[in-house]
Amino acid sequence: MPVPTGSRVVSVAQAGSRLFDTTANLAKAEALIREAAGRGAELVVLPEAFLGGYPKGLDFGVTVGSRTAEGRELFRRYFASAIDVPGPGSQCLAGLCRELGVHAVVGAIERAGGTLYCVALYFGPEGFQGKHRKLMPTAAERLIWGCGDGSTLSVVATGDVVVGAAICWENYMPLFRAAMYEKGIDIWCAPTVDDRETWQATMRHIALEGRCFVLSANQYLLRSDLPVDVSPVQGDAADVVLIGGGSTIISPLGTVLAGPLRDTEGILLAELDLGELARARFDFDPVGHYARQDVFVLQVDETSRAVWP
Repeated sequence: MPVPTGSRVVSVAQAGSRLFDTTANLAKAEALIREAAGRGAELVVLPEAFLGGYPKGLDFGVTVGSRTAEGRELFRRYFASAIDVPGPGSQCLAGLCRELGVHAVVGAIERAGGTLYCVALYFGPEGFQGKHRKLMPTAAERLIWGCGDGSTLSVVATGDVVVGAAICWENYMPLFRAAMYEKGIDIWCAPTVDDRETWQATMRHIALEGRCFVLSANQYLLRSDLPVDVSPVQGDAADVVLIGGGSTIISPLGTVLAGPLRDTEGILLAELDLGELARARFDFDPVGHYARQDVFVLQVDETSRAVWP
């Protein structure tokens, strides 16, 4: 892999997606990518579950040992709003990135057979470049999403820069991070819905630990983005904030280059000095001179164990 040189303009888009309205969300994703590209961005990152939606505050009628008919119907609506990969939605974004000559990492809910997966989709000037399925849905997410496997622990080469993604709480998984560092990641994309202040510490830690740039894209989601006939636990006032943002861009030495953006939708941009990668790795390379591979060994199973493709 060539040594990264020069600079790269990157962007994270902070926006909410309407639940059960894939057509509107796809149009919004297109508009955000087009706007960021128009402002010079060569890479655009959209939040977790942007296509398909993140059902914040809904319980799908589940208690231990029981499911309700109403919850099953809610899941049917959610299942219908997910996207096939490949399919019309991903093909649309692939065509857009070809047109604009940009790369994009887009959070989505993928429908595969009878199972839904939370995914990060990779696009570039060549079109669709692959996907990563979230390995471990968090807490109640396990009710609605399946677990990914090692076959989609993928990274993408964008010229002389390696780009990869970890979705939300995958960023807390030490061995996941180690596996991605082994792949030579330079730009770490973190589509998320975690809007807590502690998330900022995690993003800065990964930048420092991985000696990579970190781009975290979060949703800013209001109650009004959910249909009126569902009832999130946070309340039914239209202006209730379900996800509060916190998108950010961070350098390999932990400097915040943009954000965190809160309490609004918006687009963050930053010009990355790619020389910072080598300068940061001068005294710490997590998979090189600082790895102590004579003591520690990481084994990763990247074979597919999924029933569906």
